[in-house]
Amino acid sequence: MVTEDQVRDKASNILGLAGVSPKVAQSGVGQITTMNQLGFRGYGASHKPDGWYLPTDKGAVALVLETKATDSMPITATALRTQVEKYCATVRSQYDLVVGIVYDGDRTRAYVNGKPLEVPDDLQPKEYYFSKLTDRPIDKARIYELTQRINNSLHGDFGIKNLYHRMIFTACALVARRYDAILVRGMDYSAFHSGILNALNKAIRSDVQQNAKLSLLAEVYSDIKMNVSTDEEDPRAVAELTNLIGEFIDWVTEISGLINSNRWNGEDVMAIFFNEFNRYKKKSESGQVFTPDHITGFMYRLLGVNKDDCILDACAGSGSFLVKSMSNMIQEAGGVNTTKAKQIKAQQLYGIEFDREIYALACANMLIHKDGKTNLAHMDARTESAGSWIENTGATKVLMNPPYENKFGCMKIVENVLDHVERGTLCGFILPDQKLEKTSKSQMARILRHHRLLKFVKLPENLFFGVGATTSIFIFEAGKPQDGKKFFAVNIKEDGLVTVKNQGRHDLRNKWPALEDYWVDAIERFDDSEYGTGQWLDTADHLSWQAPAQPFVLTHEDLAKAATEYLLFQRGIDSKALRERLGHTALYTADVQSSSTAITLAVDR
Repeated sequence: MVTEDQVRDKASNILGLAGVSPKVAQSGVGQITTMNQLGFRGYGASHKPDGWYLPTDKGAVALVLETKATDSMPITATALRTQVEKYCATVRSQYDLVVGIVYDGDRTRAYVNGKPLEVPDDLQPKEYYFSKLTDRPIDKARIYELTQRINNSLHGDFGIKNLYHRMIFTACALVARRYDAILVRGMDYSAFHSGILNALNKAIRSDVQQNAKLSLLAEVYSDIKMNVSTDEEDPRAVAELTNLIGEFIDWVTEISGLINSNRWNGEDVMAIFFNEFNRYKKKSESGQVFTPDHITGFMYRLLGVNKDDCILDACAGSGSFLVKSMSNMIQEAGGVNTTKAKQIKAQQLYGIEFDREIYALACANMLIHKDGKTNLAHMDARTESAGSWIENTGATKVLMNPPYENKFGCMKIVENVLDHVERGTLCGFILPDQKLEKTSKSQMARILRHHRLLKFVKLPENLFFGVGATTSIFIFEAGKPQDGKKFFAVNIKEDGLVTVKNQGRHDLRNKWPALEDYWVDAIERFDDSEYGTGQWLDTADHLSWQAPAQPFVLTHEDLAKAATEYLLFQRGIDSKALRERLGHTALYTADVQSSSTAITLAVDR
């Protein structure tokens, strides 16, 4: 029989736990090293894992090993699983992603968050297990489920009634997890709240001198008050609050692990939060619209953005266009570890947001992904100072979804951006369909004297779930006058998404990728041959896609309806009441017989 010491050494060699630089991770095997010695305070001398890999980057995957002599007990024994999961739970106080390995020299079992992970019997190098966690697709369904629990708890248990405060509080907790905050079950409220705040201050410390407004994130977080009152003399009340805090920590930790995936494609976590937290929205909190994820990617392609572009969103909101652009550009550059990726994060993403709390959300969104945060400005995009700031960005592409209402200066923002980017810059704006036609003639004439409307893309009418406005994408070329040139317009009637209760609209049938490919190609070629919606329009006549006039067609059913209505009118019969009794179809398809005393309607059963 192979001894446990021999199994442990074999595991160390296969996993690659020896010889790891201390700058990369604490890594090794043994029998006497305790969790306390590994940096997990408060655990007894009996907490001694057989092996460990604890990376310096707390966003990376950690590993815990439990070994047993060959055939000393079944590899599936509950005691082995319980032991490794106990160690994993300890490590999860500092890491979002932890894999527990049980190995007996012949067979291997692995566990993540208390659930078995499907792996081969033969032990593999540690990178294999790491990839099993980081190469998984983003599990949106699970994120929605966890977000719903957080929303209910913050609203009901902690008394945070403001929609954006719940979003900011949750986002800040996610930032804290990404920046090594120690959030563990058993914390009281004071330790919990200060732990998040300390992590926020750590996250922004290296950049706060470059952009002092980042400190606003910590200020907004500090302003959020929980409406909880606990009698500290009542052990049951204290235990209940401590348990609520523990549940929130567990949910945030799991979400953080779910979004820490190599297959993250720029999905906007804030949009997921908004869809769920919106359930408790008050009327006073209306007005903010989060751009759907598939539309941010669509606009990226429509404008032909690539890894060398500099992106501007002067109404950044939660930062969805910046996050999507960053993800796509980094993928094109070869991944997050390339020199180009660092340049993209530091020099090629720029955003402006006026609303204090939404600006805080944008900061948090970028901090969650550890990048882009120093190029966010808290200012009014309508002002000349904002125009000067835009000039200094060197933006080569603009992606924006500005606020639609006139009171927020929608078209002032659009014009200010067009006036301050370089000549030839492509600018895409999501606006209500008729926005340009409802703008004053003098302003539109001024805009078109200096900038050219190239393309108009009418979006599906149900795109923004729960919002009345129907919208389109307006693509301008800045600095080049219209000069009577026509623009190309199309109408995308359907995007294939369906509405899911409390979760917004989702591409459950995977229809959008093919539709996106078609429309990007059709708009680039100025040829919508499949759907036949393409139009070349003169700005002197129209500033939006025009629905074709329907030809007048008179059918037999129309004649039957008119004749029946007239006959009933002559006899003083209420046709509306009769329709309600018989049904619309039955009334107008009936066989009608008339006499001097009665009208008989014969209807098939």
